[in-house]
Amino acid sequence: MSNLVIVESPAKAKTINKYLGSSYVVTASFGHVRDLPKSKTGIDVEKDFEPTYITIQKSKKVVSQLKKLAKDADEIYLATDLDREGEAISWHIAQALGLRDKDPKVKRIVFAEITKEAVQNAIKNPRKIDMDLVDAQQARRVIDRLVGYNLSPLLWKKVMKGLSAGRVQSVAVRLIVEREREIEEFKSEEYWQVEADLAKNKKTFTAKLIACDGKRLDKLEIKNEKEAEKIEQKLKDGRYEVNKIDQKEEKKYPYAPFTTSTMQQEAANRLGFSAKQTMRLAQSLYEAGHITYMRTDSVNLSSQAVGEARQLIKSEFGAEYLPDSPRLYKSKARLTQEAHEAIRPTNFAKTPDQLSGFDPRSQKLYDLVRKRTLASQMKEATLGITDVRIGCVNYTFAVRGQMIKFYGFLKIYPDKVTQTQLPDLKVKDILDLVKLSKSQHFTQPPARYSEATLIKALEEKGIGRPSTYAPTISTIQDRGYVEKEQGRLKPEKIGFVVNDLLVKNFSDIVDYEFTAKVEGDLDKIAAGELKWQDPVRKFYEPFIKDLNEKTDLIESEKAKLSEELDEKCPECGKNLVIKYSRNGRFIGCSGFPDCKYTRSFISEKAQAKIDQGEKQIDGKKCPKCGSDLKVVNGKFGPFIGCSKYPDCKYMERISNK
Repeated sequence: MSNLVIVESPAKAKTINKYLGSSYVVTASFGHVRDLPKSKTGIDVEKDFEPTYITIQKSKKVVSQLKKLAKDADEIYLATDLDREGEAISWHIAQALGLRDKDPKVKRIVFAEITKEAVQNAIKNPRKIDMDLVDAQQARRVIDRLVGYNLSPLLWKKVMKGLSAGRVQSVAVRLIVEREREIEEFKSEEYWQVEADLAKNKKTFTAKLIACDGKRLDKLEIKNEKEAEKIEQKLKDGRYEVNKIDQKEEKKYPYAPFTTSTMQQEAANRLGFSAKQTMRLAQSLYEAGHITYMRTDSVNLSSQAVGEARQLIKSEFGAEYLPDSPRLYKSKARLTQEAHEAIRPTNFAKTPDQLSGFDPRSQKLYDLVRKRTLASQMKEATLGITDVRIGCVNYTFAVRGQMIKFYGFLKIYPDKVTQTQLPDLKVKDILDLVKLSKSQHFTQPPARYSEATLIKALEEKGIGRPSTYAPTISTIQDRGYVEKEQGRLKPEKIGFVVNDLLVKNFSDIVDYEFTAKVEGDLDKIAAGELKWQDPVRKFYEPFIKDLNEKTDLIESEKAKLSEELDEKCPECGKNLVIKYSRNGRFIGCSGFPDCKYTRSFISEKAQAKIDQGEKQIDGKKCPKCGSDLKVVNGKFGPFIGCSKYPDCKYMERISNK
């Protein structure tokens, strides 16, 4: 007889297996084993929103194997992840295996890190499945299913087949669409800046004009080149005298350790990783036992971790880099579980190059996590600031000198700190004018969201949770609502159309405060403060009433997706138009259905890729059969394929984006 430990993934099972003896069998469920059916809603709204779960097709074999192992096991440990999703997976496994809730041999164990000490400690301290956490996940699943399975068919009917709506994804699209409209409506204004290159003892620096007659100049004060030239004329023969010098020290404090959100943002900004890529790499690092659990909104560190970090800081950087007492951080999230930890290394002494079997990207993410955590326990940096005011005629110039006097945490976690060395200036010094310059500028519209700034905006508005950001951003791109252009998220026409339909007719679904309120209710369910059906009912009843009343009144938006081209149909002579389908854009005849002429749509970007592709495949052979490759225009766009098709079906995709 033996003890059975069930986790989600084989990688996690492999790591845990190293820490348990031969009396334990560690196996994987490969994620969820049960879910709502795909063919129908699967929720009985007349019976208090009772869900009907079925065993997932791909999990049937796994469930059968788990049943055999469970039958002969003395103890069954459900060791899935420590968040709501993990709790729900454990509950579903128990249900699928036919295990009774009060069966004494069924035990739930959790750990924030997969280390020998954490795993063995969890085995010694099992608990029962936390049904409050299960219910919170269940409420989220039910609400999202009710939104998706009721709104998506409406979108198919009124806009296009294959579309979807979601409680979080639709709000994310709204943010991106509204930002794009801000950009489109932005009216740029011209303004000019005047600067003086000044010198003392041949040491030159640049000062910026900031005031006239003691009154600070507004950014848009100097409106054109003519006004800038007038100022230049007054200044070119003037005397430049140092009027005021302020010297001070500023402290720059370290950042808190990583939450899921801040890790995704920093990995995007510093490493160029997408949210999806970051989470995939973090998952593998966690399952191998190198970092703590990667889905968390806590910035808390265990006292043991803080002690290890402080010891390493002292030995590697010296006592002067160590604060007198540990730094404590407080989470911003209202219902953060402080018992959970921030994302940190499980062994601070382990450096990225010591991660056996991990690629450079994983090592870079680990390095970022390690340095961020160590930096969070280091002394603050000290900056020496010198602000200088220089007078000429009735104008005032300003310059700031800034130097790092003590690096502190910046020693390991560099940040953007501009160092500017000024000459040794004193009040009443007369400076030499080296050059006056004027420069034209224009006010800039707000920037499109990047993945990092979108995650930050969603988090600030209380929309979604750590586990939802990466899949949400992937979904809105996969659906064609948004495309990534030069690292920024730009809405497609279909994104505008779907967003406008939802905002106009189902404002609650895409309302920021309403969506955040739902998240708050889910937190209350997890805390045992709410019955899970209550917020579901509160959401569903007005939603379905609204949907039933408006479905027939909402006009079709399909025409808005068509874009007329200055080109005639070769078959009937009518104008050609760009249309949308679930597979993307294509060119068709405006005379449809009388004329069914179509061809694939190729954007300018795609054409450039085709041209580049033709250069790349010149002489390149098919990796499957060794024949020549060629560019092919398929029904759904261009791709690179094997010249021996259909005998060889090798292909590479060329995106239309």
